[in-house]
Amino acid sequence: MSTHLFGAEQTAVVTGASSGIGRHTALGLARAGVRVVMVGRDRDRTEAARHFVIEGSGSDRVAIALADFSSLAQVRRLADEVLAADSRLDLLVNNAGLMSPRYRFSFDGLELTFAVNHLAPFLLTNLLLERLKASSPARIVTVASEAHRGQRLNLGTLGRPHDWTMLRAYGRSKLCNILFTRELAARLAGSGVVAACLHPGFVSTAIGQHGGLTELVWRLMKPFMTTPEKGAETSLFLATVHDPTPFQGGYVIGKSLARPDPTALDSGLARRLWEESTRLVGL
Repeated sequence: MSTHLFGAEQTAVVTGASSGIGRHTALGLARAGVRVVMVGRDRDRTEAARHFVIEGSGSDRVAIALADFSSLAQVRRLADEVLAADSRLDLLVNNAGLMSPRYRFSFDGLELTFAVNHLAPFLLTNLLLERLKASSPARIVTVASEAHRGQRLNLGTLGRPHDWTMLRAYGRSKLCNILFTRELAARLAGSGVVAACLHPGFVSTAIGQHGGLTELVWRLMKPFMTTPEKGAETSLFLATVHDPTPFQGGYVIGKSLARPDPTALDSGLARRLWEESTRLVGL
């Protein structure tokens, strides 16, 4: 059985596709001949991104879907729409993410960065998992970050941490991405679905543009950052590499497996995070 992704009528879903890394990931997939569903929060921005991808790829097999990842109900609606629109799903790229400059809560009353960066892709992946299995060989690619290093999780206070800071919340959410990928890969053994996560580099995107001191620091750092186009390269590599099986459950930087923080390798923690996430999203 070929493990190569691309062929007739292959479909990919890319979240956070209205700008930055997600938009360039969608572009690369469209250029490779895949039907791409670009997920964004804002209709105008997501539609503009769709036109960017169509113009850049020459493909008309590009659709949009809308969902605000701070609402689990909207994530569920998105999954329903994806399942209704396509009989197969070959690739899910969990790219959407944010870095909240203030301690805020999601529609479901959970700390916003954790809710958007971890719980939303956790729920979406689980809701689409049977379709991915039925379409195998298939792939799940999740954008994590080196920001996970040095972070620790208290599973009892994930949704309402007592020691919140912007960078700590972001780093913990990225640690969750890696733990989620490892546990997901273990559960997918023998299914023909490969799950991997990655660090995209220190990318100049809108994630740090929130005004105040945060945005000032971000703008000062911009000359040292890589472009969103460059940042999409590892996502596209994992989506298109001929044989993805060596990357099952792995954390990838560039085109190579990297060793994440020891906490991210704790299989017991990964399992307990999965169970707590299941409870929080109501699966």
